Amino acid sequence: MQGGVTTAILNAVVAEELPGPGSVFLQLDVAFKAPVRPGDVITGSVEVTAAREDKPITTLAVHVTRDDGVVAVEGTAVCWTEPLS
Repeated sequence: MQGGVTTAILNAVVAEELPGPGSVFLQLDVAFKAPVRPGDVITGSVEVTAAREDKPITTLAVHVTRDDGVVAVEGTAVCWTEPLS
């Protein structure tokens, strides 16, 4: 699949789950490690690795893993994490 389609799952995780609703990417830096093909089941995961104290900005480690355990995408992201009111 095209990389943008594969990384779209990360948008959903960040916007809806972690760090919280209303979060958006400020920067996304990823490497495509393995192909994702039609029919593959993928899982997006993020981990907060840093949080600024002066602004609602976090740094994340991001991964997209195929159902066979192979990491297809990995990298880092910087997010604005202020919840929507």
